[in-house]
Formats: sequence, C-alpha cells, structure tokens
Amino acid sequence: MLLLAAAQVISAHTGLEDKEVISLLEIPPQPEWGDLAFPCFALAKKFRQPPQQIALELAEGISREKGMSAAAFGAYVNITLDRSVHIPFILAELSKPDFLKSDIGHGQRVVIDMSSPNIAKPFGIGHLRSTVIGAALYRILGETGHVPISVNHLGDWGTQFGKQIAAYQRWGNKEQLQHDPIGESLKLYVRFHQEAEHDPSLEDEGREWFRRLEQGDAEAQRLWEFFVKVSLKEFERMYQRLNITFDHVLGESFYNDKMQAVVAQLNAKELLEESDGALVVRLEEEELPPCLILKKDGTTIYPTRDMATAIYRHEVMQANRLLYVVGGEQKLHFQQVFAVLKRAGETWAEQCEHVPFGLMRFAGKKMSTRRGKVVKLEEVLNEAVARAQAIITQKNPDLQNQQEIAEDVGIGAIIFGDLKNNRLNEVDFSLEEALTFEGETGPYVQYTHARIRSLLEKAHARASTHSDSGTVPAEEGHSTELTDVSGEILGDAGWELLKQLDRYHGQLIRAARQLEPSVMARFALDTAQAFNRFYARERIVDGGQWRIQLAEQTADILAHSLQLLGLKAPNRM
Repeated sequence: MLLLAAAQVISAHTGLEDKEVISLLEIPPQPEWGDLAFPCFALAKKFRQPPQQIALELAEGISREKGMSAAAFGAYVNITLDRSVHIPFILAELSKPDFLKSDIGHGQRVVIDMSSPNIAKPFGIGHLRSTVIGAALYRILGETGHVPISVNHLGDWGTQFGKQIAAYQRWGNKEQLQHDPIGESLKLYVRFHQEAEHDPSLEDEGREWFRRLEQGDAEAQRLWEFFVKVSLKEFERMYQRLNITFDHVLGESFYNDKMQAVVAQLNAKELLEESDGALVVRLEEEELPPCLILKKDGTTIYPTRDMATAIYRHEVMQANRLLYVVGGEQKLHFQQVFAVLKRAGETWAEQCEHVPFGLMRFAGKKMSTRRGKVVKLEEVLNEAVARAQAIITQKNPDLQNQQEIAEDVGIGAIIFGDLKNNRLNEVDFSLEEALTFEGETGPYVQYTHARIRSLLEKAHARASTHSDSGTVPAEEGHSTELTDVSGEILGDAGWELLKQLDRYHGQLIRAARQLEPSVMARFALDTAQAFNRFYARERIVDGGQWRIQLAEQTADILAHSLQLLGLKAPNRM
C-alpha cells in the first residue's frame, strides 16, 4: 500500500508506470534517511539530465503532495511519509479480509507433484524437503488466485521393485517381514546392493523380476501389492503429523496402461531411434543427451512414465501448469522429458516446470537408501517434540495442553528449519538449531505470536475493567488519536512494524511468482523481530488504541504466515 501510494505520486511526476516505479523503489539503509528511496538513474536518458538534477526536481515536486515529503540525496530521492495520514489508512487496509489474498493466478489450475516417496522404504528426513516445500507452495498459490492440485506421485514402479523381490526371494523371512515390513524391506534392499557389488548377476536377476512384474507374474504381483499396502499405511501416519493432505495419491503404476500410447505417439512422429537395442529420442538440437524411452529388454523407464503422467495431468486433470517439486539432481531428467514432449507436439509442455531444491544432509552427510543411511522422519519428529516439551515445561510448567503445544512447536521447528532456507540451497539439518526459541527459528516466531496474544488478553481485560468503572475506551478501529495515555505519538518502532506488515501482500506475490516459500519464512521472521523491538521500546497495553490495533494485526498476520508455511500458531507457549 505504501509502495503504491508513493509510486502513484512518482508516476504523476515522471510518466513511468506504477509497476515500474514499484520495482525501482528501495528501503533506505538508515531509517532516519526516510521511509522509501527512489533512484533516478533510469530517468537520465528520458529527461536528458543528470540523475542528481532529476532527483532535486522530483524531490521538490513530491514535497508538494499531501502525505509525504522528499529530499534529494545524490541521485536518490528519499521519501518520508506523513504518519498522521498513513497510519490510520494502513491499519484500516490491514483489517480487510482481502488484504491476505491476491488474484494474480486468475484461476489457473496448477498441478504440484510433491513428496513422492518410494514404496518399501522408510519415510526418511530426506523426503521432508519435497513434502514441505510442495505443501507450502500449494497454500501460497491457493492464496494468490490459483487453483492448486497436489499429487503424491508415489515411487511404486521400476527396476527397484524387481531388486526388492529378488532380495526377498533369496534372503527374506515371511514372519520378519510381517512383523516389521518397512524395516525388513530396507534391510533386504541394502543387502541386495551390498551383495551385487561382488555378484553382478544379481542386477540381471532384479531386472528379470521387474520384467515379470510388468507382465503380470502372480508372485511378483502379490509381493508388490504387499509392499504398497504397508508403505501407504506408514506414509499416512507421517502426513497426518505434518498436517499435509493430497488431492490425489497416484503411484507410477497408475500410468502402466498409458505408456504404450506415449511410445506409439513418439513412433508416429518418427522420433524413436534404436541405440544398443534400446529405443531413444535424440536431443542434439536441445544440447541434451538422448532420452531413453524403452530399455533393450522392452521395459519402460522413468521418462516414459513421466511423459504419460504429464499428458494425463494436462488432459484429465485439466492443468494449465505442471510443477515438479523434485531435487535438483533430477534437472537433466526433466529437461529431457519436457524436450521430448515438445518434440511430440505437446505445446503445453512450455508450462511444465521443474521446481528444484538442494540436498538435505544430516550431520554433514548425504543420506543413501541403498547403503542404509536413512534417518527416519518419525524418529526426528519424536525427538523434536520431546525436546520442545522439555523446554516448555522448564519455561512454563503450569501451561495447559503441553503435549499438544509441544507437538505444534516441535514439528513446526522441523518444517520452518527447512523452509527458511532458499530452496536451492543445501540444508545441513540440525535439530538443536531448529528448536531454539531465539534467532531465526519457527519456535521464535510462534513464541512471538503467543506473546502478542497474551498482551492482547491483558489489554482487553484492562479495557473491560475501565468500562465497568464508567470509563469508556475508544471504539476499536475508530480512534483518531495517534497518542498513548502519556501523549506520546506512535513511536519509530511502531511505525517500522506497521511498514513491515504493509509488505505482506507484496511478499506473498513474490513467493508465488518465484515459487519460493522462504520469502514468507523471511517475512515472518522480520515481522517477529520488528514486533519485539516495538514491544521493547513502546507501551502497548496502556499505549492507546492504535498500538493495540497494531498488535492485533501483527498477531493475525503472523498466524496466517505460519499457516501458509504449515505451522500452527499456539496462543500460549
């Protein structure tokens, strides 16, 4: 709102579009320099004057406008807003329900491929990134006028299941598998790769079992169905704890009867070529290696299934845009898939986008299912909740519903610890860092929200007491006074907090356009920090209606920001 107000004034004096002005506006490095800064370099060519001269003339023009003043500082115009004009306006705008939303999506249907764990493997901490990044994007896009559709594309097909079945046939124990299906499956999978290092024929055995599975072999089908059933049960427990649901749960196997159509389409376009007995699509023009479509034994492979999946999502789910929240190491794979789709005449492939993210390491080490280096997510969540409860018990032993709040704080710490990072960065996961109630953490933001709710309870209780005694406080949202009971105008810290809240709408749009949840995590942290400075420097409970209203808006926007990221916002901690 403040950016738009300033942009409209600058536009009137320069002839630039509002959007262009907004893109140029900056926040001065020192608050005493002003509230906004506009660089005049881009105007030098247009006006054929030095930017310093343009800044002088523009500052003079802005200062004649109501509600703001300006001063030239080199080639910059530093703008100071009149608080008596803008404080009531911003608080009124913040209270409107549509402030928390945007319509930039215009109803665009966006399918988000996310989470996608492999069947017969533990749900490890390594699955966390795709899951929580995808869920955050789902909520962010839903708030910005899109129609998001979440799909859990389970890894329930491929040669790995041939290996899993081969391992069970060689070393499996039925009773042990029934007792601990996921743990025993992992042991068998790890053993397969250990033994295959010394006996390469095992790889052929695994491929043969997958070929039999694709051809409907009864034994292979029975074991595969068992692995799928027990895995889905395990995964659902994790999703419930993370408070994540999906619009569709469709494994790779769902597309088995749709892949031959892809092969036929590529063949009809004369795109398939033989290479060492396999069928590939060559992509020299795209400067990419050939894309394997059918292996020499006639079985399908990931690109084939992903093309069938994309076509189904476009044609049946009516998606305008397809997002794949998958690790950055799969960049080449998606480049090939999208390139082949374009070659096949699917012009909508331009709307397919890989949303990559960096590796998550644990104690500096990359996790590997093949070697058994899996940190189970459930164990991490349990430990986080236990530590959160210990901290809460120490800080607030009389708090009610401690277990429920510890669950919200512990799991929230894990989610926020991931999402605060730019998704392209690698994350070295540290439970100790994630759970601290200070610094850039989820518990810090949650605690700030709980602090505000507590302050508001005191303020409203005190207002009620004054009312009972015959003193009627100003009606909420209708006061025209900017001073507290001591006559002090809303201070610098309060003004900085208000400007921070005003940035919410722009940051939400930025997060949606960049597909970057860390933008909202950063906004939540900056807002919590701004409130705590306000709390330390200015009276709130007895500080006048504007400060109470400012605190209320801060709590509401913090809670909503946390919700977008997948965190709860407890009222007490």
